[in-house]
Amino acid sequence: MDALDRVVKPKTKRAKRFLEKREPKINENTKNAMLIKGGNANLTVTEVLKDIYAVKKPFAVLYKRKNITRPFEDQTSLEFFSRKSDCSLFLFGSHNKKRPNNLIIGRMFDYHVLDMIELGVEKFVSLKDIKNSKCPEGTKPMLIFAGDMFDVNEEYRRLKSLLIDFFRGPTVPNIRLAGLEYVLHFTAVDGKIYMRSYKVLLKKSGCKIPRIELEEMGPSLDLVMRRTHLASDDLYKLALKQPKGLKPKKKKNISHDAFGTTYGRIHMQKQDLSKLQTRKMKGLKKRPAEKSAEDGEATPKKLKSA
Repeated sequence: MDALDRVVKPKTKRAKRFLEKREPKINENTKNAMLIKGGNANLTVTEVLKDIYAVKKPFAVLYKRKNITRPFEDQTSLEFFSRKSDCSLFLFGSHNKKRPNNLIIGRMFDYHVLDMIELGVEKFVSLKDIKNSKCPEGTKPMLIFAGDMFDVNEEYRRLKSLLIDFFRGPTVPNIRLAGLEYVLHFTAVDGKIYMRSYKVLLKKSGCKIPRIELEEMGPSLDLVMRRTHLASDDLYKLALKQPKGLKPKKKKNISHDAFGTTYGRIHMQKQDLSKLQTRKMKGLKKRPAEKSAEDGEATPKKLKSA
């Protein structure tokens, strides 16, 4: 039995809290990413991993040592690191003559590789090369995807889903205007993917709505898609399955029309309208003469017998 598969009973409160964080939950924790350097990574790949780690912090783990592995041929080492560091996303960087400046982005399901896509870096501008102010650590980015390929091609559609999972950050209940200060823009055109990052500047406009300007912040990447390893439809559907606690409960006797109007149906017992209490008004109040007339008609007096 693998050492990580054994049932471990916590001996301290700290270990108990640590294991409770890794337990399955209805609302899962924010996905963490591990950034791994291959055995033959060059300076460009190392700088790319460092910049992505700076963007992804604090929900990322950077492995500084080189790891000799090939994810498309053997995935056991990635699954081991995923279980050890409790990361469901990974970015692997390598470099060789056949595939220079190579990045492999992927995600896990139940500590097994679900899907991964290999990307080649053709041009790279790091955070250090752009001398502008940077966003603070942990800033949640706004993601923008441009290009028809993200909606038409299945591989690009899966890459879009992967990038959203990788960079989306924590789920927040409320958003404030001043917190929208970081944009990640992905453009797919002519077989390439352009990744650009901008800082949002809110300028005075003379009205309530500020004037928005974008200032390039870095990193900047020109990528090209290489190999892909996509999950089967059945496995992908299983990974998207939600627990019963998250599914909204069906409300009875409620329907919606084409315009979004909500209609509700109520069931009541049969009412006796003669006993219905109406609003009392002075104008509708009966006079004593009318009351006596009605009483006379309803119960006529019997004539005395001669």
